[in-house]
Amino acid sequence: MNFDELVGGANDLVWSLPLVGLLLLAGLYFSLRTAFLQVRCIPDMLAQLKKGESSPDGTSSFQSLMMSLAGRVGMGNIGGVATAIALGGPGAVFWMWLIAFLGASTSFVECTLGQIYKEKDKDTGEYRGGPAYYIEKAYKHTAAAPLFLIYAIVFAVVTILAMCFFLPGVQANGMSSAVYNAWGVPHWLTGASVVILLAFIVIGGVKRIAQFAVIVVPLMAILYILAALIVFFVNFDQIGHVFSTIFSSAFGAHAVFGAIVGKAIEMGVKRGLYSNEAGQGTGPHAAAAAEVSHPAKQGFAQSFAVYIDTLFVCTATAFLIISTDMYKVFALDEETVIYPGTIPAETDYGPEFAQAGFETVFHGLGPTFVAIALLFFAFTTIVAYYYMAEVNLTYLNRWIPNALLRRALIRVLQGLILFAVIFGAVTTTGTAWGLGDIGVGTMAWLNVVAIIILQVPALKAFKDYQTQKKQGLDPQFDPRTLGIRNAEFWERRADGLVQQGRPDEDLASSAKD
Repeated sequence: MNFDELVGGANDLVWSLPLVGLLLLAGLYFSLRTAFLQVRCIPDMLAQLKKGESSPDGTSSFQSLMMSLAGRVGMGNIGGVATAIALGGPGAVFWMWLIAFLGASTSFVECTLGQIYKEKDKDTGEYRGGPAYYIEKAYKHTAAAPLFLIYAIVFAVVTILAMCFFLPGVQANGMSSAVYNAWGVPHWLTGASVVILLAFIVIGGVKRIAQFAVIVVPLMAILYILAALIVFFVNFDQIGHVFSTIFSSAFGAHAVFGAIVGKAIEMGVKRGLYSNEAGQGTGPHAAAAAEVSHPAKQGFAQSFAVYIDTLFVCTATAFLIISTDMYKVFALDEETVIYPGTIPAETDYGPEFAQAGFETVFHGLGPTFVAIALLFFAFTTIVAYYYMAEVNLTYLNRWIPNALLRRALIRVLQGLILFAVIFGAVTTTGTAWGLGDIGVGTMAWLNVVAIIILQVPALKAFKDYQTQKKQGLDPQFDPRTLGIRNAEFWERRADGLVQQGRPDEDLASSAKD
């Protein structure tokens, strides 16, 4: 068995039908438990984008949202959509929409948990949090604490491997492929250039990552959507065709794509999760870095990130590809073409679909524009991946008393992601996506099971936020009044021992008391 076959077998094992069902059912369950907050609470989501605190220790809600979007908006929004359509037909787009709609509630729960159980890094003073932290802390006061600690450590290790090896390769491969298709630049040269820029950013820490994301992510997302809207208006007469094709394919009613409806569901959920990351456990890392007065505030902001990613950016790509007919669809064997479209037969699926679609309107500029967009999207995603890997290494480093050794491990982590970028840039597309799917799927298995078990604190925080809002208050959080234990940061904040922007040495001294 060669390496590609090994990756394919592991991918099939991780992305079995139970994971697809788990993601859909978890999203439906949390939607029902919160009375569909993803619809009712859109004003709260938008409010968090307009205002939000910041401090020397934490980012604002908007910065945290941009950090999260840096991880979400990437190769999945262009190459991922194209891959879903190629292997599942246009119907896969509907299932991407569905997993985004349901996933917004899942994202709220996991990101609110990330805020509740965040803590300060004893070396940098920055806020840290994520699934490893809330898995360990939520039931730390119970007899099951040792089991949850082991679970948390496993998640941290898996996340480090996923973020620093499995997932960066997809982004690097997408960049190098798009750049080669546009300008003929060798794959290795693109990879090497990205490594140099990446090294400069990641060494700067979370604040530099946030500052970089705030500038780059909104700009490129807006430019990409505007360009897609131009294609939309040029092909305005194709709107009905696009939506009828998507819906008929999603439910097996399309004459050509009806036979692959099962694959449409699988690819829609798989690529939808890869793109919006709701339930994967990545969003809580950025959410925990935010400076807010109540955990639910950041839960709302991160829920809206799912909408931006899938309903805006992914939909723009889908309409671009389908309206221009610049795609082809494969049978279940992933080799036989059942719909050739009007795209050149030799075109590989991935960013090339979007490049060909833009080329029909922006003659001579399509490949270049998509290559530039992917350079920024994928690069910011890799930066976000590193941040999440560092958070989980910091979690494990708490058991290492020597500060010099902790810093050395951080450097090893930086070296690993730089290697993964080079490897991903020169490897095959299939292998890159296979490794990426293994990383996404494994994290999703661990995190979705965890938040189903640990959901109560997040739901209590949601109810507490709503109660205070009805009273005309700016919600403030004290976990003890809700019976939430082990949220030490918020307990100290409620007692006035932690003030926004307070020096970390003061926090450390109060933590010893």
